Amino acid sequence: MRRALLASAMVATLLTGAGCAENGGVPAATAPDLSTFGYPVTVGKLTLDRRPERVVSLVPSATEMLFAIDAGRQVVAVDDNSNYPTDAPKTGLSGLAPDVTAIAAMHPDLVVIADDFGPASVLLGRLKIPVLLTPPAATLADTYRQIGQLGTLTGHEPEAEALHRRMAGQIAQVAEGVLPRARPLTYFYELDPTLYTVTSRTFIGSIFKMLGLTSVADHAGPRAGSYPQLSPQAVIRSNPDTIFLADGTCCRQSAGTVAARRGWKTITAVRTGRVYSLDEDIASTWGPRTVDLVRTLAAAARS
Repeated sequence: MRRALLASAMVATLLTGAGCAENGGVPAATAPDLSTFGYPVTVGKLTLDRRPERVVSLVPSATEMLFAIDAGRQVVAVDDNSNYPTDAPKTGLSGLAPDVTAIAAMHPDLVVIADDFGPASVLLGRLKIPVLLTPPAATLADTYRQIGQLGTLTGHEPEAEALHRRMAGQIAQVAEGVLPRARPLTYFYELDPTLYTVTSRTFIGSIFKMLGLTSVADHAGPRAGSYPQLSPQAVIRSNPDTIFLADGTCCRQSAGTVAARRGWKTITAVRTGRVYSLDEDIASTWGPRTVDLVRTLAAAARS
């Protein structure tokens, strides 16, 4: 719809200019400002009067989303943790401790940050720099909502909607291929060697739940939080059917190092060879490549 309106406006402008010339009038001296067609747009409390052409993304997930909806050409800088796509303009900017001065030096007309870390969004607001907050997703619905928000703000609503439909369809198809079990599989998801893990209340936990897997950390209770730290004895006692390692690259953990831990050879996942290493970049983001993560987890659930 936005593209149709844009095309109509362009044609009308050209015809008006031609008519003026034929009637002896003064033709338009400049071309129409296409960056304002379809604007203003509003997402939450943020309103943009024109299409942003200098976007700074300080969130790896948002960076992936922007490029996936064909808004990559509008991105002038991304944070030091945005590793995908490889041609994203990676800089030394931090998404965890945003440097307002360094961000402002990029002359952005839209900044995307994960959350309101300290005074960053307030200070950028005082500089009249628009800021979109994209907090960590807790569900797939959160991911789709952020894709839609970025599409609206950057002028790529059709592409955002197409990405949403494609992801949802692919994920649903993969999930349907995982047959339910009489007893749901249990898993231990390792964030680091100190045994911080995830519950079903997290983003990745919701994906496991969709595939019929239950976190052994759910027994820790709400007071332990969504990312509790378990003791080695607690993991051994819980005897998970599967173990997923999200610390292979950062901390050199593998099926071999897990099996070498004291007492862990008795765990079902270790005895049956169901210890899986994950791509940490994909596992830690909520964006287009979540489909790849779902496929990986589903393959493990079917094995």
